[in-house]
Amino acid sequence: MSDDGHVLVQTEKLKPFMLGVLDALGVRPGVALSVVDGLLHASLRGVDSHGVRLLPHYLRAVESGRINPDPDFRFEQKALAVGRLDADHTFGIAAGVEGMSRAIKIARDAGTGSVSVYNSTHFGAAAFFALMAPEHNMIGMSFTNTDALMVPTGGVRRFMGNSPMCFAVPCATEEPFCLDMATSAVTWNRVLQLRESNGELEPQWCVDEDGNETTDPHKAAGLWPIGGYKGYGLSVMIETLCSVLGGMPFGPHIVPMFAGPIEEKRLLGHFFMAIRIDAFLDPDEFKSGFQQMLNELRAEARSDEGSPVMVAGDPEKASAAERARTGVPLAPPTVTEFRELSRRFNIPLELPDA
Repeated sequence: MSDDGHVLVQTEKLKPFMLGVLDALGVRPGVALSVVDGLLHASLRGVDSHGVRLLPHYLRAVESGRINPDPDFRFEQKALAVGRLDADHTFGIAAGVEGMSRAIKIARDAGTGSVSVYNSTHFGAAAFFALMAPEHNMIGMSFTNTDALMVPTGGVRRFMGNSPMCFAVPCATEEPFCLDMATSAVTWNRVLQLRESNGELEPQWCVDEDGNETTDPHKAAGLWPIGGYKGYGLSVMIETLCSVLGGMPFGPHIVPMFAGPIEEKRLLGHFFMAIRIDAFLDPDEFKSGFQQMLNELRAEARSDEGSPVMVAGDPEKASAAERARTGVPLAPPTVTEFRELSRRFNIPLELPDA
């Protein structure tokens, strides 16, 4: 058990349990594998808000009919470098794997591939999909819409989604560079995580029902955009790609993930891009130059000697290495839910006492 009361569990123990629970609810094996790999990937990288803690919610969505456990993916290639994927209301993580796989396949022929995914659900952490592209010497980008979580600059009411996005690039001597971010100062799942632990929000993260700043996660009603109008503008851009271009609802017209009726379809949209590096430059030359840039950035003079200059993805890489050794942390509420699932479906899972 960690110092903060979380239970540490090796992924080798969690994975068969999670697959077993999904199988018990009739989730197709390939779909289940994508979901489990996506959740574990987020937890290993320290993105606990989008990690294994989401499994019980996903299961409730399957049982309610919101999530389709056995989807009929329908893909149309609309132009040389463009495709559309009907996710058939399945897990967003599985839809994301299918969408990015299609984008990569298109890029092999066209040099770049863009795929719009519609009729989907929450897709977890955006990095899981963008990082698929560097394995093929490609740059990957992933975007999604979300329910109305962010207050527009100058407003007091939640309207825009916080529009998660990711940009992943292969490197010469290390794992890919990965910028995984939302257009708000914090994700809503992180707010919910702090509610579970009775933690405190950072300043300029959230507003209450009246549009005033709050550091109490229990009073948080909306998120602030990063950089004021700039984060707000980015959110409009991503909402356009994922909602309007995909023919899906936007902002306040999206069924909320947690507050909305659990049986209602969410009608989320995602957007994936893959760019073949060798269509521009020899991949080894590109990766060498990109690696040099990262190395020089990290070698820059520090404003605080105790804090090194990092690049996007450095904390996640460190977390993945550490948690592969020690295990991923489960908060007490998640431990309780996993134990209940173990009893309900008679699937063994050994967890230390919280």
